[in-house]
This record gives sequence, structure tokens and C-alpha cells, in this order.
Amino acid sequence: MTRVDPGLEGVPETLLWTLYHRALEARRPDAVLHDPVAVELVDRIDYPFAERFGTGGLSQAQALRVLAFDREVRRFVQQHPDGTVVALGEGLETQCRRVDNGQVRWIGVDLPEAVEVRRRLLPDGPRRRTIACSALDEAWMDAVDATRGVLLTAQGLLMYLDPPGVHRVIERCAARFPGAALLFDAVPRWLAAAAQRAPQSAAGGYRPPPWTWTVDGAELRRIAALPGVADLRTVPLPRGRGAVHGFLLPLATRLPVVRTALLTVWSATFRTA
Repeated sequence: MTRVDPGLEGVPETLLWTLYHRALEARRPDAVLHDPVAVELVDRIDYPFAERFGTGGLSQAQALRVLAFDREVRRFVQQHPDGTVVALGEGLETQCRRVDNGQVRWIGVDLPEAVEVRRRLLPDGPRRRTIACSALDEAWMDAVDATRGVLLTAQGLLMYLDPPGVHRVIERCAARFPGAALLFDAVPRWLAAAAQRAPQSAAGGYRPPPWTWTVDGAELRRIAALPGVADLRTVPLPRGRGAVHGFLLPLATRLPVVRTALLTVWSATFRTA
């Protein structure tokens, strides 16, 4: 089997980090995430994953965040079996394989270099299409058929945009897809600052690019007040293994005082026309 050299750096390289941690978790006998496609992709890619990213201490946390997205997407698919899911900044996410019901349509949007790698490893099919452009480029919106329902996701994406860019994406999605919802994860301000102060990993010296959009209570209030946003709610984390992931973090994401201090998944519902 010919292995694929992704040739990625900067923000696009982060798709390999998330893929690797999903695969690490999925390989465990007690895995919280079933993702055989992620395991297969890591084996097919010519990249020093372990040397670059380490042994995977964050794998369960990453998998539980992924599961939080999966649950919301499955809920949408149950309500709109032939609707459309738009995955902004999709990278090598394999969610479309995990939640597919045989009818839902899927559109992935990402930068050209990421899309080129994805098309080599995960070619498009009759119900899925990949568009090579920035999430900030509204051209991708023209490809979305919203007549049967739309759900938008931005997993591991918005924190790499600047605040005006994040606000613009949300406002334009709300204007173009009334009644839809956008799922996204958000990094607290303190965590972004701590990540830049921390020493580089001994494993290959990898440090993700700086997070340029972060949240606190004031920023979340600004998001909730954007034109077209009807509701902003937290998406609870599933329970995982051990006391931290099995009890403490799932509980904390339900507490308003604490959840803004954590990397949290949010759902913004848009007003109907």
C-alpha cells in the first residue's frame, strides 16, 4: 500500500493532530470512540505521528469532544434524514462515516491544501462533496441546499480566526440559513495564554499555532447578541473513563460559572426567516 505524504504545516497540520488522537483512542479496548476509519488513515499516512505529537495523553479528551459533536449531528439526522450537514474546516474528520444514515448529504469545506490531502485519502461520493475554500469565503454557501434542513459544524476551526472573522462567519450563516444551527468549540482566554507560555513538547517540538479567537463571558454574550442568533447553549460532554472524564468535566460543563473557563462545545441556533 502506497502511503500518502500530507506535506502540511501551520494550521492545516492540526488536522493530523486531531486525527492521531482519535485513532489513539479508537485503538484502545475500552475506547470511548469507535472510529476505525481514523485508525486506517493514520496507518496510510506517511507522517511521524508519535514522534511529532507524543503518546496521546489528550486522546480521551479529544474523543469526548468529538462525541459531543456526533451526538448533536445524529440528533439533526434523526429529525432531517435527508438534510445537509456542512462541516467547516473538516480536515480529515471522519464524522460523516460515523453518523451516516444512508440519506444525509454532506459538504466539507477546508483550505485547498487540506482538501487535496482529503481527496487522496477520502474521495467524495454521491452524497458528499468537498469544497476548497476558506470558511470566510461565502462562495461555499451557494453549494448548500437548505430545503431539507441544514446543520453547520466548526470543529477545531473558529479559534484560528480573528474575532471579527468569527463574528462574520456566524452572522453570514445566520442570514443565509435561517432556522439552522452552528456547532462550534471555543477556547477560554486563559487556556490560549497558557498554551503559548508552555514549553514545546519534547516529542518533535510540536506546538499548535496560536489561538487567535478565545472566549470569556463577555465574548459569549457578544456571540449571543449577533444578528440572527436566537439561542446559544452549551453542548454537554459525554461521560468517559475515570473520575475526571467520567464525572468532573461532564458536571463542570453544566455549571454556568465554570463552563466558560473550559474548552467547551456550543450550539448557536439561528432565527427563522
